[in-house]
Amino acid sequence: MNALRHALFVCTLALAAGVFVAPADACTRAVYFGKENQIVTGRTMDWTEDMQTNLWVFPRGTKRDGGVGKGSLEWTAKHGSVIASIYEGGTADGMNEKGLAANLLYLAESEYPAAADKRPAVVLTAWTQYVLDNFATVAEAVAELKRETFRVVPVEAPNGAKGTAHLSISDPTGDSAVFEYLKGKLVIHHGKQYQVMTNSPTFDKQLAINEYWKDFDGAVSLPGTVRAADRFVRASYYINACQQTADAREAVAAVSSVMRNVSVPRGIRKKGEPNISSTLWMTVADQKNRVYYFYDTISPSGLWVKLDKIDFKEGSGTRKLTMAGNPDLGGDQTANFQKAEPFKFLTPAK
Repeated sequence: MNALRHALFVCTLALAAGVFVAPADACTRAVYFGKENQIVTGRTMDWTEDMQTNLWVFPRGTKRDGGVGKGSLEWTAKHGSVIASIYEGGTADGMNEKGLAANLLYLAESEYPAAADKRPAVVLTAWTQYVLDNFATVAEAVAELKRETFRVVPVEAPNGAKGTAHLSISDPTGDSAVFEYLKGKLVIHHGKQYQVMTNSPTFDKQLAINEYWKDFDGAVSLPGTVRAADRFVRASYYINACQQTADAREAVAAVSSVMRNVSVPRGIRKKGEPNISSTLWMTVADQKNRVYYFYDTISPSGLWVKLDKIDFKEGSGTRKLTMAGNPDLGGDQTANFQKAEPFKFLTPAK
């Protein structure tokens, strides 16, 4: 084993032993490359408590601001979207009408621009929505975000947990990008090879750990804990090992099964390791056919929304599908959204 492989092996063992500990949730995201452009993105949402998640429809023309009051970035949505909210104060996940999917995942190492930065601001809980509102492709988003014309501001969750996260996006071509703020600077990983994202450590270190494991090609047991590095390795292996098909039902089923493989069982909570939280829900975005699936782990069935059947035209109004407190909801819910006032994004901690 050469020096690099030995270093990666030691790093992997350190992660397995719990040397790297992140102080919050643990989520996983993976992109599936099927045949005939059958692209599907799945993600899990792991957290310490119920976040009262609901689904929302936002039409084109929705007026937005960055949620920090004076000095906020302002924009108008170019694309309609279906999103999953958290605490009725943030967009954690979603897909827009062009098939661009965006997933916000926790990252303890995030360091955002200083408060003294004079650029227009966007609160972290609005970052995902900004991308869904404004871009049709990953390339468009990367071209604009790398200009860094605005700054992202962190928040605290209502339970007091630190709100620090990184963002992954993917589009119907299979293109992907991961955005992280490290030491106040935006770091972007852009390309189809960036299929998987979890949490700590930072994305470059996750890639190095995965580089060690991928050469085994199943010859030894894959790392099996619920820690972020192990989930990254399993998701990377299984998302490509499962059958690559053009059949949408089979593709969605494959991604759903991979997401379950990297989920954390309900009720799991290890003392001294708050990064290990139960999987509350997961989403699967069929980006070719514009269908957004949602699976609540307390529900006996999943539900889905067909974006091609939704009226996203300007003036059509914000609509909400209330899932919080309604665990028996299932099946095609496209027609069951009700008119609602948009939620306000969580504001930064004082």
